[in-house]
Amino acid sequence: MFDKKIIFNLILIFSIFVLLVAYYVQYVLRHQPCNLCLLERIPYILAIIVTTISLFFKKFEKIYLVLLCIIFVSSTILSFYHFGIEQGLIKESLVCDINSQTNSLTKEDLLNELEKNNVSCKEVTFKIIGLSLATINTIISLLISSITIMLLIKYEKNR
Repeated sequence: MFDKKIIFNLILIFSIFVLLVAYYVQYVLRHQPCNLCLLERIPYILAIIVTTISLFFKKFEKIYLVLLCIIFVSSTILSFYHFGIEQGLIKESLVCDINSQTNSLTKEDLLNELEKNNVSCKEVTFKIIGLSLATINTIISLLISSITIMLLIKYEKNR
């Protein structure tokens, strides 16, 4: 099995790659993300922070492993929730409607809301090899969370 340092470096590189792809799809290919898509980027940002800190402060290896487990289990749950919405298994929530909350119903406010072009969480606007980005993120997050959980279990056994 790989060394924890190698795994941390791979998670760092892969997290940067995932975010670069997300921003490429959004800004270069012009596919507007939904609110859940934006939230699904947060675990990768947190993983970059945790793994970068782990490069400088090696003393707290177990804490970094626990944090990465929590981050990617949360990412798995969030992306699976998004997948469920896309598949019609779960009803869209208020999270999908954050940008379109209007307290006043003036004609100008309604026109502004219509011009914003909010993307529904159930609409799949971009696919890679026939899979939505939420589906791919579910698979990736599940894989990384499994690896970090196995590392944490192995870490505890070796103590």
